[in-house]
Amino acid sequence: MVRFAKLERALLLNFIKPMTYDEAIDYLFKAAPLFQNVGAGAYKEGLENSLLLDDYHGHPHQKYKVIHVAGTNGKGSVCHTLAAILQHAGYKVGLYTSPHLLTFRERIRVNGQMISPDRVVRFVEEERGFFEPLHPSFFELTTALAFAYFAEQEVDVAIVEVGLGGRLDCTNIVTPIMSIITNISRDHTQFLGNTLPEIAAEKAGIIKPGVPVVVGEADDEVRAVFVRKAAEEGAPIHFAKDMKLLNWGARIPDGEGLEYNTVEYSQFQGELSGIYQFENTRTVLTALHFLPLKFTEGDVHYGFAHVSELTGLQGRWQRLSKDPDVVCDTGHNEGGWQWLGMALDSVLNRYTRLFVVFGMAADKDVDKVLAKLPVRATYFFVQASVKRAMPVGELQRRAADIGLSGTCFDSVAEARKAVLREAGAGDFVFVGGSTFVVADWLGAAMAEE
Repeated sequence: MVRFAKLERALLLNFIKPMTYDEAIDYLFKAAPLFQNVGAGAYKEGLENSLLLDDYHGHPHQKYKVIHVAGTNGKGSVCHTLAAILQHAGYKVGLYTSPHLLTFRERIRVNGQMISPDRVVRFVEEERGFFEPLHPSFFELTTALAFAYFAEQEVDVAIVEVGLGGRLDCTNIVTPIMSIITNISRDHTQFLGNTLPEIAAEKAGIIKPGVPVVVGEADDEVRAVFVRKAAEEGAPIHFAKDMKLLNWGARIPDGEGLEYNTVEYSQFQGELSGIYQFENTRTVLTALHFLPLKFTEGDVHYGFAHVSELTGLQGRWQRLSKDPDVVCDTGHNEGGWQWLGMALDSVLNRYTRLFVVFGMAADKDVDKVLAKLPVRATYFFVQASVKRAMPVGELQRRAADIGLSGTCFDSVAEARKAVLREAGAGDFVFVGGSTFVVADWLGAAMAEE
């Protein structure tokens, strides 16, 4: 019956003007609000629609192995690093992450290649007759497309990043070969809870019966949540800090990236250079130790050293230009800025001046993030081009209350022009506070090329 319905719709499409890619994306954004633009209004709790979409597509995620990754921070870096290692090992790897920076197609990749515009169009044209009555969320639709696409592409393994939380996230219909929880910090508290144990309980929802789970950072009360849930599910649980697989990590002198000395893979360099990558690397090394897939030391070395090239990762302490040095990072919550604040403090010791192009989403804990920013910097406060962005005047006022001074700009593009006029050789420019600020900066840079 389902097969007949699909055929009927396909025949009908022969008499309808085909959609363009831009029309298909516009349809998806309007038919199912995008969380990164509108926030809570786009959130849809529960797995009912995901299960219906999964059944309609024939349970595609059962046709390949899945690594499921949750956590407050570090999910993207961990997902992309694992993907790079497994790609170099010869596996065909699907990678599903969010949000995107410049194009929707970044969310769904196979061996680093984004899903084609035509496949996105075909999904909307052929499937909307089924999904429209369900009134699905944008993320429910995107997840259904990703899982189906990975099956079509016959991937060996898919690395799937949780969108929000874990227990009720629409990716949580999978039964993976490994679950990974990177860390727990306060974010999306309106959905996940106000305390770290409450948030951890939601993230722990991805732990499945008998499936190994790797946990990155976890303090005592959070650790107890994971241990209890793993025991309930009969899932072997491994904490990265207990494993002690990373002997040491250090910034490469006068170079890009970080250097690691490890127990199992000797010494190698990692391309991703934010100091928070030390924690992500501990998590990745622990995952590799228990992962039931074949790879070599050379695969690990090459994957760590070529993450961006192999997977298309952007926005993790990414150097955009030199003289002045311009770096962007998508860290956007208190946990992420625990590390980014320290990174900017270290910048002050190595550069003449520090300029910070900064904006945040209004639904984040803005005051706690601002408290981690260095006072000795010149700020360019911005309002990103999404509805969730905090009004720039309000951001400037809150920053001034704790001694951070700077100028307001209505757009990231305007701030970009202003800071690049002022900063010179020997100066450092940081762009961030929100994924959307980074996206707007990269978009403005592309427009000028």
